[in-house]
Order: sequence, then C-alpha cells, then structure tokens
Amino acid sequence: MLPTIARENDTVVMIDQRKLPSQEVYVRCKTPAEVARAIKTMVIRGAPAIGVAAAMGVAIGVRRSQSTGTQKLAAEFYKTCELLAATRPTAVNLFWAIERMKRSFAAAVAAGESVDQIKDRLDREAQAIHDEDVASCRAMGAYGAEVVPAEATILTHCNAGALATAGYGTALGVIRGAVERGKRVAVLADETRPFLQGARLTAWELVRDGIPTTVITDNMAGAIMRTGHIDLVVVGADRIAANGDTANKIGTYSVAVLAKEHDIPFYVAAPLSTIDLNTPDGTSIPIEERNSREVTHLGGSQLTPVGALIRNPAFDVTPCKLITGIITERGIFRAPYTESLKRAFESEAAVGS
Repeated sequence: MLPTIARENDTVVMIDQRKLPSQEVYVRCKTPAEVARAIKTMVIRGAPAIGVAAAMGVAIGVRRSQSTGTQKLAAEFYKTCELLAATRPTAVNLFWAIERMKRSFAAAVAAGESVDQIKDRLDREAQAIHDEDVASCRAMGAYGAEVVPAEATILTHCNAGALATAGYGTALGVIRGAVERGKRVAVLADETRPFLQGARLTAWELVRDGIPTTVITDNMAGAIMRTGHIDLVVVGADRIAANGDTANKIGTYSVAVLAKEHDIPFYVAAPLSTIDLNTPDGTSIPIEERNSREVTHLGGSQLTPVGALIRNPAFDVTPCKLITGIITERGIFRAPYTESLKRAFESEAAVGS
C-alpha cells in the first residue's frame, strides 16, 4: 500500500505529491501550521487524505502543547482547529474530521480527563480516522467491483487513489477491487489540467500496481468514448450534496456530460464522510479558486502571455442526473439520491449503535 500519510511520534509524515512521479520525497510536519501549509500547497490532496491530515495536525498540536490545565489547552485546541479549517474550502472531509476531533475533545473534558489523557485520546481518534478511511476504501472497492465487467476499460479523472486517501483509494479502490477479483481491467487516466493529478499521480499508482494504464489529455475523452472503447467512468469526490450533486476536480462535469451522451455509466466513489447532508445541492458547494500560476506556468516554463486574465477554479459540480450511482463503504446508492443517501446515513447509525 502506498505510504500517503503516517504519524511518527509527534511528527506527521506525508509523501510530497507535488514531486511525483520523478521524485519520491517525504515531508515531515512538526506543527499544525506546517500541516496546514502542506494541505494548502497540495503536498497532500484528495478529500479523505486532507481529513486525515487535519486530524493528525490537531493531534500533534495538542500533543506538543505545554499547557498544564484544560482551559488553556482548550483555547489552543480550538485555535488549531480554526487554522486547519481555513486551508481548503471545498473538501468536506476536512471539516468532518475537525468536527470529529472537537467531539472527542469535548467528551474528554466532560469526563474530567487530565491533559495527558486528553492528548492520548486525540492521538487515538486521529489514528482511528486514518485506519477507518483505509477500511472504508477497501469496502467501497469491493462494492464497486460488482459493476465492473469481466473485461473493462475504465476512464478516471484526477487522482482518487491511495494518494488521495489514507490508502487504497476510492475510484482507484474500485479498480483495485475489480483486479483483485480477477477481472481484466485497463485504465484511461485523464491528465487533469492544470495540476496534472491524473498524469502524475494516477498513472504512477497504477503502473506500480501493474495495471495497464494509458494517459490521455483531457480533451481526448469524448473522441475515445465515441469509438466505444470505454466501458465505464469512475471518479472520486470532494463533496457530495444531499441531492447527489457532486463536486470533484475541475473537468469532471465535462466527462459526465460526455459519458451521458455516449451511454457510458458514470460512477462516483466516495466515503460517507464526503457526503454533506447539510448542503442541499451543488449550488451551495463552495468552489476553491486557486493561484493563477498553476495555469500560467508548467514547472518553470510560462505558458500564457503576461496580461492575459486567468481563471483557476479547482472543482466543478456534476449534477446528480448525470450520475449512475454513488459507491460508498455501505454499498452503491442510486437516484433519487435525496432518499438513498439519507438511508445510507441511517444504516451507518444503525451499525454504530
């Protein structure tokens, strides 16, 4: 399994995804501010992985605190949560993980735990978020494998693999699950401009796994669909609204429209933590606008003339009507999503009770 993120004593260690595929470099974050910077600058990216990083950032912040009383510790804790919450607005797993750490902290205070006991509790909670993410990815991989034909070519966009999670992956988890069942799978990976997550990261992961992978530019997808050489599309998600509208890396909407036109099933794979029932539909999902340099430059080479205006929204929203099914660790949910996604959380509550 790819070493996306791990805790080593009071340090969060993560692979620097900006350096892949040419260099395998690890970044060591010793403070919450360093974790926040790593999230914001895309050392680590992918909604589930961002959530795990935030939880670990909170935990190391509390672990390194010199406070001897819970009142001062609480002030530091909530300040750390605010710092990490301000990093990337679209990925709901970020806020889900921070809220979970807040609930754990509140439970510790209510139980009258000492500062050391609170530190231990938050360490355990952050590790649990990590481990549960790996388990949920494997579960959704098993569910998703059911919709993959015995021989299939799958198109994916961006990177929703082990690098975007604590391990195994969401969309790539479906691909891995199908391969583990003995299905013959080939992958077409959209390069995913402007950050090239598909070309750099998805291809890197799948080549390491020995899964046949072909990188295509984003504007090739429609032409290849028209030839009949794509059997299904599987993508990840950064936030899924209550009605099933899904925010994912910019370009996903275009792929979904093309898939609909060519009668190709379009699936979204994501854990329940990516589903935000408090967001009614896609119009309410905040879309992050990133630095224009990601568009104007490729490495050190300038691609656009000085003076040209630049747009760089990091995500777009795919309407639920274009989505064949949403693959989660609790099964595959289909339209009407307002009803089916609500049932998903009801089944989750039943499992946890």
